[in-house]
Amino acid sequence: MGGHEWAGTGPYRPDLAAALRRAQELELAKDDHGFPGRDISDLWGDADWREFILTGGTATVLDFYALLDAGADDDFAMVRPLTDHELRRWAPDGRPTRARWEAALGTAALPFPGRGIGHCTVLYHDGEPAEVGYWGCTAD
Repeated sequence: MGGHEWAGTGPYRPDLAAALRRAQELELAKDDHGFPGRDISDLWGDADWREFILTGGTATVLDFYALLDAGADDDFAMVRPLTDHELRRWAPDGRPTRARWEAALGTAALPFPGRGIGHCTVLYHDGEPAEVGYWGCTAD
């Protein structure tokens, strides 16, 4: 298999790690992928969940264990916010809207990351933070 590129949004929180956890809670409420009654920490402690992610994944924020710092190197099962430089390549004002983000996804300015890796950025509406955009590629 070759990995599946995907994108989605979640609620904004000033703390991006808290925003990721909330997005994961909402996603688990929609679809637990056959692992009922568990939170994301419990799931990542389960060898069956890790195998599920490695062999297909969910193509959602559930594919990530934690949030890295923007300046960190990409790492498997982690989501990383864009650096200011990465953001301004496609959103020169540093305040991208959802429409601008969707238009830039998959272009040279905003490529999808490699397998098992995710990126995120805050998206704005009327100049205010409104949601977080997440995108990545499944590990399979």
